Formats: sequence, structure tokens, C-alpha cells
Amino acid sequence: MVLTISYFAWVRERMGVAGEEVVLPAGAATVGDLIAWLAARDERGAYAFREPQRIRAALGGSMVGVDAAIGDANEVALFPPVTGG
Repeated sequence: MVLTISYFAWVRERMGVAGEEVVLPAGAATVGDLIAWLAARDERGAYAFREPQRIRAALGGSMVGVDAAIGDANEVALFPPVTGG
């Protein structure tokens, strides 16, 4: 399954790209699985996702937790916590 990943803020800076298309590896069923796979894939991912508990995600434009199933979603956004003021 091909998944489009968009990176935002410092996640984008650490990954070195605004986004990419990946073939979701077998066994990557949740957002947390995807983050773990990205972290293990290369040095950029290890740096961007070294604190996975800080990463927020959206599937198809809806905020989800890391335990959310990717299912047949074709897009995920990964970003750091958002603050406002």
C-alpha cells in the first residue's frame, strides 16, 4: 500500500523533506508502527522521531493517536505538538 506522508515544522526540518510517498511495510498497522519504522529506516528518521511520544498525527485530516489503525488511509501528517497564544 502506498502512503503519502506530510511532515510539518521541526519534523520536516529534521527529515529534510516536506513529504514523501512510501510503501507501507508489512506489519505497520498503526501510526505508532509507522513512526517506529520511519525512525529505524535511516539517520534522518532516527533524528526526527527520537522522541516519538512528542509526535502528533492526522489521518485524512483528522487528528488521531499513535494507536490509530492506518487501515486504508492514503495520507498521514506528522508534526510536533502545536501551541498557541
